[in-house]
Amino acid sequence: MDFQIPKKVERIDEDIQRNELKYHHKRVAVTKEFTFDAAHHLHCYEGKCKSLHGHTYKLVITISGYVDDIGLTIDFGEIKQIFKEEIDSKLDHRYLNEVLPNMNTTAENMIVWIWEQLEKRLKKHDQERGTRIEELKLYETPTSYATLKREWMEND
Repeated sequence: MDFQIPKKVERIDEDIQRNELKYHHKRVAVTKEFTFDAAHHLHCYEGKCKSLHGHTYKLVITISGYVDDIGLTIDFGEIKQIFKEEIDSKLDHRYLNEVLPNMNTTAENMIVWIWEQLEKRLKKHDQERGTRIEELKLYETPTSYATLKREWMEND
């Protein structure tokens, strides 16, 4: 394969027309990952998690929708802003037993709460594009995580 430096940078309205930016009409999912640090302990649990301890949680957010006129489903920067305002600002460097609703602060309980917060915010998003959460993964450790999928939230 022969690699070359481009001789000319593509320019809008000259080399590509605005009506060509949207290539298709398919639903597409985009995924972004975030981390936050928090402390918690579990009630009615006999094991290490009974004691106060902390985790670096990793949240993987998958959102789908139809692309807009320039070919975007949702801007990655917008996903970041939503995460920062709805999740990170409430959970990062916090004691989860204090800031979450009354629940045992398991990954299984937390992921449903996170879904509810994100879903409320996405309802304010451009509904013409059908933007919705498809899947969340909440890692409590690098090898242990909870998963929540759209069909499970809709069918239960």
